[in-house]
Formats: sequence, C-alpha cells, structure tokens
Amino acid sequence: MALNPFPLEPASTINSQIMADDPDTDEVPSTKSKWERVWPVFACGAGLYSDGYLNAVIGQVSVMLARIYPKEYENSSARSNVSSIAFAGTVIGQLLFGYIADRYTRKLAMTVSAGILILMAALCTASYGAKGSVEGLITMLVVCRFFLGIGIGGEYPAGSVAAAEATSEVKSGTRNRWFILFTNFAIDVGFVVAAFVPLVFVWILGQSRHALMINWRVSLGLGIIPPFALFFLRMRLEEPEQTKKNTMANTKTPYWLCFKYYWFRLFLVCAIWFIYDFAVYSAGIYSATIISHVAGGDDLVVGFGWNVVLNLFYIPGSFVGCFISDKIGPRYCLILGLILQAITGLLMAGFYGQLATSKYIGAFVVVYGMFLTFGELGPGNNIGLLASKTSATPIRGQYYGIAAAIGKVGAFVGTYVFPIIIKNSGGSDSIRGNQAPFWVSSCLCVFSAGLAFLLPHIGQDTIIKEDKLFREYLTANGYDVSQMGYKNVENRAETGQVAEPEKN
Repeated sequence: MALNPFPLEPASTINSQIMADDPDTDEVPSTKSKWERVWPVFACGAGLYSDGYLNAVIGQVSVMLARIYPKEYENSSARSNVSSIAFAGTVIGQLLFGYIADRYTRKLAMTVSAGILILMAALCTASYGAKGSVEGLITMLVVCRFFLGIGIGGEYPAGSVAAAEATSEVKSGTRNRWFILFTNFAIDVGFVVAAFVPLVFVWILGQSRHALMINWRVSLGLGIIPPFALFFLRMRLEEPEQTKKNTMANTKTPYWLCFKYYWFRLFLVCAIWFIYDFAVYSAGIYSATIISHVAGGDDLVVGFGWNVVLNLFYIPGSFVGCFISDKIGPRYCLILGLILQAITGLLMAGFYGQLATSKYIGAFVVVYGMFLTFGELGPGNNIGLLASKTSATPIRGQYYGIAAAIGKVGAFVGTYVFPIIIKNSGGSDSIRGNQAPFWVSSCLCVFSAGLAFLLPHIGQDTIIKEDKLFREYLTANGYDVSQMGYKNVENRAETGQVAEPEKN
C-alpha cells in the first residue's frame, strides 16, 4: 500500500482549508449541558498551569536565594542547577507519561503526574539541610526540582492529549479555543501569577533576609494548590470516548506501521517545536536588559514588578489567538504568528541601538512585548494543538510526548547556544552582539512557517476522521483492529485496570 503522509488532506478540500470549518457540522447529539461538556477539557488540560507557575516562580526564588545565601548560592553552580535541572526531569516525564497514557489510561497518567507535582512541590517548599546546612538545603531543592520536572513533563502528553480528545464533545467551531484556553493559556496565566506572587509578599513582608526566607518558601508552596484540586477532579473523569474505542492497551502496538504512517508529520511537528523553543530563549536575554535599565539597582519591588509587566504580554496573544485558531485553523494561525513574530524580531534587532537606551526603554518594552504576544498567538497556542491532533488515538500520547520532549531539548540547547552567538557577534556589551539573537530567531521563525505549510489541515472533527483513516490503514496492512478498544469501558475508566480485548 502506498503511503500518503497527508491522509487528512484530500485534494478536493485544499481550497476550503483557508476558511473556518462549518460550526454546524459534526455536532454530536447530547443531553449534556455546556459545563458537562467543557469541564473534562478543563480537568485534563489545566494541570499545565502548574508547568507555567512552578517553572516561572523558580526565577524569583533563585533571586531571593542569592540574596539570602550570597556565598553558598550566588557564586556557585547551584544557581544554574536549581533553575535548569527541571528541564531534564521534564523530558523524562514527557516520554514516560506518553507511554503510560497510551499503554494504560489517560486518567492514570494524569492522576499520577498530578500526585508527583503535589509531592515534589511540597518537598521543594520544605527543603532543608542536615543541621541547617545551606549546601544540604540547595542539594535537596535541586533533587526535588528534578522529580518535579518529571511531574510537569507528565502533564504534557497525559493532560493535553486527553483534553484534545475531550473537545470532541464540545460544540464544533469552538473546539480549538477550549483546548488552548485550558492548556497554553493556562501556562501563560501561571507565568503571570508566578511573577506576581513574590512581588506581593515583598510588598507585605519587605526585603529583609528573614522576609525573603518566608517569601521563597510560600511562593513555592502555593504551587501545590492547583494540582491538589485537579487531583480530586480527575478522579471523577472517565476515559475519553475516542480512547475507549481505539486504545491498543490490550494488544501489541504495531510500532513499525505507526512509524511508516506518521514519521513525516512527527518530524515536522518536532522540528517546529524544537525551533520555537530554541528561538524564544533569545527573548530571555532581552528581559534581563529591560529589567537592568528600568530597575537600575537592587530594589526587588521594581525588578519583580517589571517581570510581571513582561509576562502580561503573553496573555493577549494567547487569548486572541485561541479564537483565530478556530476561525482559520491551527496551521494557518501558527504560520500567521510566526510571520508576525519574525517581522517584530527584525524590527527590534534593526533598531536595537536606538531602543535599548533609558530614553526609549518604553518603546523597547512595547516592541519586545509584541514579540512575545505574536509568539503565543502562533506557535505557543498551536504547536501543542497540532501535536495532539495529527496522530491517531492509540499512539497519541507517545507521539505528543516525543514532540514535546524535542521542544524542551530545543529550549535547553538555546540556553547554551545563544550566549555563544552573542559572544561571537561582538559580546553582550556591543550592539551587534545583542542584535544577533533576534536576527537568528527571526530567520528561524520564517523557516518554521515554511515547515508548517507541509503539515496536514486540522479541522474541528480531525480526531474522529484520523482514527477512521488509521484503522483503514492498519486493516490494509494486515493488522487485526478487532483487538482495539476496551471490553468493559466503564469499569476500565473508573479503575484504570487493563480490561480484556474487545472482540468484534
């Protein structure tokens, strides 16, 4: 059988792809209320708020620890370890829980990842060294951050995939926005809250050493609340209908057939995600520039406050973008955001010499903020949506987990490569050196937009259609699809136990 890398995109529909799907099509008759349809999407996807909060708050926590322990923390490798160790855990979690979500149940993967988040966030908050040792405290924090990263990583393939499948029950024409609101938008809200919480406690408690010791623990501790609430909410979830019908939990997964069918689009999704996460880390270089120009000293109120302002730019892009994604489709929305981000990055790099001065710092912030906004409108919102809807249900968790892990690797690589780019372009004290990251980022945005044109169209009913096409492909290649699905789906969804194979 000849392989078609774009089975979702027959030639007869190409002209219709630039317009929105008919909101009245593929409407599933249901007696459920709007809330009954939407809350599973919320319960599945909103765990990514913890990713945004717990990853972002460590930046402010690190600043406070450097103030409290200047000798042991500021001038050692501990600072970079505390901030970056969660990357490694996240990659492991994405790969591991992608497998668990497919091989067992989405519900099991989500509840376990939420449990890890609760436990590790609590242990991070309670970090303590033997006999009051500062080195012991930092070591415990680093270790707990690694395992926290595993829980964060688990939310990507488990929660996002289940959320995408749960959108099949909400009104056609609104499915992309609900997915985005409870995944990427939730991450962005986590960023803002993580920036705001330490600032509030600085206002309340002050900036003394004792106050900062309370502040960093409370700021970390508040990250326990969202996954704790979601843990119990997820216990009430049933497996998504598409998982019940199409899982391969009870039979052998034909990985070679899956690879032949999906390798090309998985490569595209991984490449776009890697490039985006790699490129956006150049923005972190500029955030330090802005804060140093505006703060101009050691006042944490000014520094933390400016961090809140910068993170707020994520919100409008993600919120507006979720509606655009329903209107023109996630592929074209991603391309639109990338092109606008590339243009903004080129403007910022081209006028860096004029903008990066105290006189024009306000204009610099606006242009920088637009760069962040367009990034969320396009790839920030839609890369996860594309990763969760460009594969069939039986392997969706692993497919998404691989793509997300490659993206995180891109972010990790970016933290090392961009300083080298700056150094080789003249150094951080030169205009050319600071322009270079955004020249590179803008070019990569354009390249990613080109790759996105090769992805298949994603419509409102793509998940159902993709499962049908994948079953047909497996049947044509001699795979017994009668082994797919759960025999006793209600018991399976409630207990998380492997049921007997379904026989047709």
